Amino acid sequence: MSSVPSPQPSPALAASNDAIQTLGRHFPESVRQAYARFVLTRVPDDADIVVMAVMLDHRPDKKRAPTTVPEDTLALVADLGFDSVALTEMVFFLEDLFGVRISNDEILRVRTVGDLRAFVRRKLATQPGAAPPA
Repeated sequence: MSSVPSPQPSPALAASNDAIQTLGRHFPESVRQAYARFVLTRVPDDADIVVMAVMLDHRPDKKRAPTTVPEDTLALVADLGFDSVALTEMVFFLEDLFGVRISNDEILRVRTVGDLRAFVRRKLATQPGAAPPA
């Protein structure tokens, strides 16, 4: 079994080495590959794969949600069991991984899985070197 090196962020992402190392150690190869593609190409679909994996990994109660990717309509708190601690940890991880800043006011408006995906896409689209909107 060969080890896939952790993707290295571009200077535009300014991602934390800790987040990159965690992604490389803890997440499936498909997620690592999606992140590596995103770093190179800035394709939003690849960021979605990473965001969904991070969201699923940060769920406090892994038994409350399906093992498949949750539908966009599922509520982070009511359906997936997120609490303020889990949301905060997820936000910190996403900030470090993608090199974005997320305020408390911004994350409070994110209620569903779809809101989270759309929110991260908007954040990433404002970064230097972002791909034009699809």
